[in-house]
Amino acid sequence: MAFLKRLPWFSLILLLLTYTTFGWVLSRTRTQPIIWLVVAIAIVIFIAILTIPLSKMADYSVSLFRSNLKSFGIAVLGAFLFFLIVARFRLFLDTLVIIAATMLVKIDFQAAGFSQGLAFWITTAFSFAGLALGVLAEKLMLNYGLIL
Repeated sequence: MAFLKRLPWFSLILLLLTYTTFGWVLSRTRTQPIIWLVVAIAIVIFIAILTIPLSKMADYSVSLFRSNLKSFGIAVLGAFLFFLIVARFRLFLDTLVIIAATMLVKIDFQAAGFSQGLAFWITTAFSFAGLALGVLAEKLMLNYGLIL
C-alpha cells in the first residue's frame, strides 16, 4: 500500500490523458496497423531515452560533436526540425505536450525515489493504457453515433 501512496498520481493521470488524446487522434485518422507498431516502438524508445541518466546523455551528446561532418548533420537536422515546427505547428504543439507530460512524470518519479527501471515500466504502462483508452473511446463513440 505504501508503494501506491508514493506514486505521483497527478502527473501519471496527466500522462494518461495526453496519451488518450493522442490515441484518439491517431484512431480518427484510420491508420494502418504498421503505423501502430511504429508508434508503440517510438513510445518505448522515447521513454527509454528519458530514463537514461543525464551523465550518460552528456557522454552521447559530446560524441555527436566530435567531427565536422557530425556537427554539420546536426545543424541540418535542426534546420529541418525548425521547418517542421513552422509548417506543422499543431502537430508540434501536440508532440510538445506529450514530451512535457512524460518529462513531468520522470521528474516526479526521481523526486519520489523510484528506480529508473521501475519508473520506465510504470510510465510505459500508463502511456500504452492511455493510447488504448483513446482508441477505445473513439471506437465506442463512433459505434454509438456520438461523433461523425
